[in-house]
Amino acid sequence: MTKVIDFQTDPSKYRHWRVDYDGEVANLYMDVDENGGLFDGYQLKLNSYDLGVDIELADVVQRMRFEHPEVKVVVMRSGKDNVFCAGANIRMLGGASHAHKVNFCKFTNETRNTFEAAEEDSGQKYIAAVKGACAGGGYELALACNYIMLTNDSTSSVALPEVPLLAVLPGTGGLTRVTDKRKVRRDLADVFCSVEEGVKGQRAVDWDLVDEIAPNSKFDDAVAARAAEFAAASAKPSGLTGIELTPLDRTFADNGSVSYSLVEVEIDREGGKATITLSGPEGDAPASTDELQAQGADSYMLKLARELDDAILHLRLNERQIGLVAFRTQGDPELVAAHEQLLLDNADHWLANEILKYWKRVLKRVDMTSRSLVAMVEHGSCYAGMLAELLWSCDRSYMMLEEFDGDNRPLATVTLTNSNFGTYPMGNDLTRLQTRFLGAPEAVEALKDKIGEPLEADEAEKLGLITYAFDDIDWEDEVRIFLEERASFSPDAMTGMEANLRFAGPETMETRIFGRLTAWQNWIFQRPNAVGEAGALQRYGSGQRGEYNMERV
Repeated sequence: MTKVIDFQTDPSKYRHWRVDYDGEVANLYMDVDENGGLFDGYQLKLNSYDLGVDIELADVVQRMRFEHPEVKVVVMRSGKDNVFCAGANIRMLGGASHAHKVNFCKFTNETRNTFEAAEEDSGQKYIAAVKGACAGGGYELALACNYIMLTNDSTSSVALPEVPLLAVLPGTGGLTRVTDKRKVRRDLADVFCSVEEGVKGQRAVDWDLVDEIAPNSKFDDAVAARAAEFAAASAKPSGLTGIELTPLDRTFADNGSVSYSLVEVEIDREGGKATITLSGPEGDAPASTDELQAQGADSYMLKLARELDDAILHLRLNERQIGLVAFRTQGDPELVAAHEQLLLDNADHWLANEILKYWKRVLKRVDMTSRSLVAMVEHGSCYAGMLAELLWSCDRSYMMLEEFDGDNRPLATVTLTNSNFGTYPMGNDLTRLQTRFLGAPEAVEALKDKIGEPLEADEAEKLGLITYAFDDIDWEDEVRIFLEERASFSPDAMTGMEANLRFAGPETMETRIFGRLTAWQNWIFQRPNAVGEAGALQRYGSGQRGEYNMERV
């Protein structure tokens, strides 16, 4: 699969989803075009999905929050009779490269986390209204909703049949959400995940697999009543007016480099490196939330987040030989802090809140990216507030110390803001500073005294905010040696090492999904029992069951 995958879309291009807006309730219909696969060689029958379907869903969820803040309840439904969703398309998985399968699962996980958190972050509660078969990734879609309703009839069921049917795992958080979110008893979960046919009716309620059942004849009325009840109980203000998420300004060069209005991605394929340069704002922060809303998608904080998000996704899926991503910033750190401060001061305003929550998601996307990440804190940089978070998302950071000969840019600094102490938590529910100083929580408290102070290299290094500070004599050699060394290591070992070092501290449902579950699925996706010529994933639909090597590993 060498096709360039574009993560940008809009409702005029949707082939698989549609939304009906009805005041405070939105009905989101999954109606997959079976001939609309992202690649050739399979049909998306029975509302099964591939990455293209999920790219549209991610866009729907994003627009729901920014363009339709008036919505308090989203009802996820099927647009087809007798099936809710059959899950990830098996033919697609069988024909995809290992890297594509893993990246597909990661993106779908991130998308489900986004609408799962929409109630807490944005006051938008998702209801899954399940009619017909709801299997595998289809049930994982439902699990990520805040409430699940199931038709009580002979054909409607929920199922996670991957283990008995395909010799793989539910790859989008299913196992973890069953145990951690729905708190299904372990022995019942074992039964549920071992049977192809799934669970129906009252048993699904009794086992905590769904929240409510209703007879077919009364199902639509029951869903409408529940949605109205949830909307009425919502604390979210009514009558909000959204902004339009206009298309990104983006161009591609022949060498693969990508230019946005505030982000530059320089591709060095020979060196296996990408350099992402983030620009600071050119003008003052908006004077009020009214001005922020008037700027809409052109407001600095939102535009930068959207462009960085797209750049990271592009590198993940389309530049898989790039093993190292170096972050740079250039601009005025005081202006960055001022733009962020407007949002922090008005976090109760719907748009300011949404932009801050979006930055939380984008920074998590950086955390979860399986590339070596390094931050270069050069003279003229603007690592303040949310941009300073990149220093602690990265595996290492290098900072210029003192003046450099011939460089008249302002000295490199790092500026902490209030946001660095709780606004952008990681998947482990800790801040990046808390994770960085896990063994010295007092260091985090001491850093609060430095809020707003531009910290030059010697002090930033002393405080533990960067890895190394080098002067004009050593900078070029030290950075070059690091880049060459990193390029010489096994990318497999790097992925494993980085993923294990980045997430210290407590385990959460999110870290279990992205760490334990994803790591196991990554391994299983390479095993012949699943993907070999006689493996279950390859033989699916042939009438032959997979042949297994029965040795336990």
